[in-house]
This record gives sequence, C-alpha cells and structure tokens, in this order.
Amino acid sequence: MTEKPIRVAVVGVGEFGRNHVRVWSQMAGAELVGVVDTNAERAAQVAAEFKTRVIRDFESLPVEKIDAVSLAVPTKDHSRIGCRLLDSGMDVLVEKPMASSLGEADGLIASAQRNNRILQIGHLERFNPAVAAAMKIVSKPMFFEVHRLGVFTPRSLDIDVVYDVMIHDLDILLALVGAPVVDLKAVGIPVITDKVDIAQARIEFATGTVANVTASRVSTERVRKMRFFQAHEYFSLDFTRQDLLRVRVEPGLPQPQINFEKVPTTPEEPLRAELGAFSRSVRSRRPPRVDGAAGRAALELADRVMAGIQEHARRVQLDAVVSQDNR
Repeated sequence: MTEKPIRVAVVGVGEFGRNHVRVWSQMAGAELVGVVDTNAERAAQVAAEFKTRVIRDFESLPVEKIDAVSLAVPTKDHSRIGCRLLDSGMDVLVEKPMASSLGEADGLIASAQRNNRILQIGHLERFNPAVAAAMKIVSKPMFFEVHRLGVFTPRSLDIDVVYDVMIHDLDILLALVGAPVVDLKAVGIPVITDKVDIAQARIEFATGTVANVTASRVSTERVRKMRFFQAHEYFSLDFTRQDLLRVRVEPGLPQPQINFEKVPTTPEEPLRAELGAFSRSVRSRRPPRVDGAAGRAALELADRVMAGIQEHARRVQLDAVVSQDNR
C-alpha cells in the first residue's frame, strides 16, 4: 500500500527558498501545498513556475493540510516564525544559521520538544556525498585546513561571513572531531559591506586536533575544499566536485609506498539529499541527522569565532569591526 505523500509548504522564496520549492516540487512522496513570501510578486512568480499556489502569510498556512515546512526567511525571523509553526503542529526545516542568538535557538529546540515535532537545521553540506564518505572513515583527525571562498553576490548581506559561509565548515568540524573546543583565535574584516566579509579562525579541540578555517565572500575564485590528516593518512575533500581523495602510506614495507585512492561517492545534489532526509524523519518520526542541538552547537562556535574577531579588532584598533553591531 502506497504511503500518503508528505504535504509541504515553503516559507520564504528568495534564492534559497526558491531552490527548496524546486526540489520539493520534483520529489516523489511529497506534495507541495504552497509558498509564502512577503514579496507578493516574487511569491506569485515562484508559485507559477513550480505550479503551486500562493498562501498569503505564514499565519494563514492551513495546519490541517500541511505536515512540514521549509523555512527560508531572513535569520532574524527564524525563531519567531519557526516557533509559531512548531507550536501549530508542523515539522520544520530551518535554514542555517538556525537563529540570531543562542537564546532564540533554545526557543526553537524547546518548541520542537514541547510539541513533539521534527526540527532539522539546514546545514546541507552534511549531505554532500564527499562529507558522508569522510564521516565513515574518519578516526582521529589531528589537523584540518579548510577554505570556503566565493565571489561577491548581493545576498545574505544581513549577516557576517562567519554565519553565512564559515558555519557550514564549523558544523562539519564538530561532527568529524566530536570533541569540545578548548582554544580559538580569529581575525576578520569588512571589505565590501559593513559586515565581516573575510574571516580566518584557528580552532583547537580537546583531542589536540587543530583546524585552520578560512571563509570569504569577496574572493576572485570559488573554492570549497577541506583537507585533513590522521595517522599515516591525508584526505582531500572537494565540496564542489563531491569527491574525496585518500592518500596513505602502506605500513610494514621496507620502503615507504604511498597509495592514492579515490573514495567511492555517489553524486547527488546536497539539497535534494537534505530534503529527502527531512521527509524521512517526518514520516518515521526519527530524529534528523542535523537536529536542533547540532544547529545550536554550530551557532555557538560561530559566536565564539565572532568574539575572537572582535577581540583581535580591539587589540589592533580596527574600528571598522569594533564599532559595528555584528549581529
């Protein structure tokens, strides 16, 4: 007997939200009920493009006809709208970062627990096939070098690059290392906007693992790479190509022999994998891979990076960072 489709709405259909609409409209086992956006013209265009209907506002969502919502509004509205949806009895996927503050993140988590709802956070790089492959073979990584660089685009400029871009890699580091952070140094500066546009952090974990993480939205090229090392092994992960190269020394031989192995991965659009996992959680009631606790942990580490940037700016008297309200 065929299971009933999961009925879904998308709230916020800007660049990210439109992609959610696209994937939901194509996904087997899902029924796209409608879209919501404060920009009526944009909502109408997206609804027409993907053959669904416009719902006036999130307060007008028909609770009895919707099982789950993709929430892709500005970060400052995540908690307010997300809590309302959860309290109404809907499961919610909230785009990253999950909230504007840890207090708001706690509010989302509490609403999900109180109403027995699924809350998933949109750290879609966790669903990148190369990351999924790395999660299966990582043992005790000791050093990471991470670069996430992008050319400037006029989107997500209401938040610093740490929350917009670097937070992807902070989430992945926390998942791969599985240990608390014991030391952190960071530097960052505004370049084009009045927010921090490029940032670098050195993070040390309780295991002794060290990670150097660089994020930029003002680069001349697009780079999405992570390299990490563990005993006798080196891994190079390319997020864009979705591939993972493993380099290791064969033990017990008279002469060192270096093997290069491309770890098997199955290409898939991370957003499609993410929404598919969310729909399975909605259907099975099993906790999502990236739950509220994981989203909060990534946000907390991002806050620590921003605090490190502020501390460095005060030390070197970089007024462009010290004087701004970064959140």
